[in-house]
Amino acid sequence: MAQEIKYKEDAIAALREAIGENEKNYDTAMIDRAITLACEAHSGQYRYSGGDYVCHPLQVACILIELGMDNEAVVAAILHDVVEDTSVELTDIRQQFGDDVALLVDGVTKITQMPFSTKEEQQAENVRKMLMAMSQDIRVIIIKLADRLHNMRTNSGWDPQKRRDKAKETLDIYAPIAHRLGIRAIKDELEDISIRLLDPMACQEIEESLDMHSDDRTAFLADIQQRLQERMQEYGLKPYISGRIKSITGIYRKMYMQGRSFDEIYDIYAIRVIVDTVNDCYNVLGIVHDMFRPLPNRFKDYISTPKSNMYQSLHTTVISQEKIPFEVQIRTWEMHHTAEYGIAAHWKYKLGIQKKDRLEDKVAWVRRFIENQQDVDDAEDIVRSIKTDLSSDDVFVFTPRGKVVNLPSGSTVIDFAYAIHSEVGNKMVGAKVDGRIVSIDYQVKTGEIVEILTSSASNRGPSRDWL
Repeated sequence: MAQEIKYKEDAIAALREAIGENEKNYDTAMIDRAITLACEAHSGQYRYSGGDYVCHPLQVACILIELGMDNEAVVAAILHDVVEDTSVELTDIRQQFGDDVALLVDGVTKITQMPFSTKEEQQAENVRKMLMAMSQDIRVIIIKLADRLHNMRTNSGWDPQKRRDKAKETLDIYAPIAHRLGIRAIKDELEDISIRLLDPMACQEIEESLDMHSDDRTAFLADIQQRLQERMQEYGLKPYISGRIKSITGIYRKMYMQGRSFDEIYDIYAIRVIVDTVNDCYNVLGIVHDMFRPLPNRFKDYISTPKSNMYQSLHTTVISQEKIPFEVQIRTWEMHHTAEYGIAAHWKYKLGIQKKDRLEDKVAWVRRFIENQQDVDDAEDIVRSIKTDLSSDDVFVFTPRGKVVNLPSGSTVIDFAYAIHSEVGNKMVGAKVDGRIVSIDYQVKTGEIVEILTSSASNRGPSRDWL
């Protein structure tokens, strides 16, 4: 966990150092004006830990610089709490820094003036507002994720109950959103911190299991990397190869949420191979399968069928000569950048905010979610919907014409029909999966071909029992 900076002078220095080390040309004069305003506005305010409050927004800005976000996003991060917590008005932000920064600050600002009967209701309305702003500008949610990440990193000043509440909210809402946006670095750290706060004993058990043979694990990964590197060179390939041990959160999910023992987790070890072209990815896959015996049903091609969060890679699990299973992930550099930074990669790798049209399909799920929630009166239903709609487990099924449809795990053929088009769902009378008639509550699985049977008869259509 990152060390908390408690004095504004140190936080300002850290921010300027991050800007200096970054390849982007930031508007330092504009950023300095934002720093001055934030320091004046938050003067006399302190965090639970006792540090200067302004250190928080300045550190959030540092996280955005690490992600490679643009100038307006960094300025908005520095100012993201001034409207909520100080006398500064949104009109002041707009006059001094422009419409873009004002939109971002307003999108991130929590709703504090509206009366709510429960914490859940307030949480739901905050999320609804955030998603509405996100549909206008995706940078809103990236700032909010950075804000939540810094708060979770610096939770030592919270009382135990607040830590648990924030950890649960993070797992329910913010980590799934980071997953859907493909920002793996933030998603993994949010989950890791939250799991440690909610179940410290289980995390300690996992760490002890990993530490038992840590030297052996490191030696095993180094040996596999060397053998792969030597074989690749024989074929004229010069890949970047790295090894890792599965994260505490990844192991926790499989042990405590899927009921597996430590020995039943086959991807505790993972090797990542990064190459230059898609053709090289499949060539490397062939070499890996020639060197090691692949495990049945453990190959996934996310290159030809990307995940909904843009993730692309080949995954295969193989057995070493020592009878130890390990996962191999194979991808290009472009795929790797997207896997690490997701939607933020569009800024980090110079595609720029001017390419908004290319982001439209990436955040289409936000608009669909908002449209579905327009008539929902119970704000707590929004949070429940988020847990379902942003599930990190997806299935990929096909239409009879070969189009890939991405759905949350547990989706039925009814969900598939409405994912195709609302009219298809409204006229649905049955469904076939891989050529066989199935019941309408049949849950689809990855790789299946689904055909929806429809009727134009006026008495057909959605039934209440479909719910």
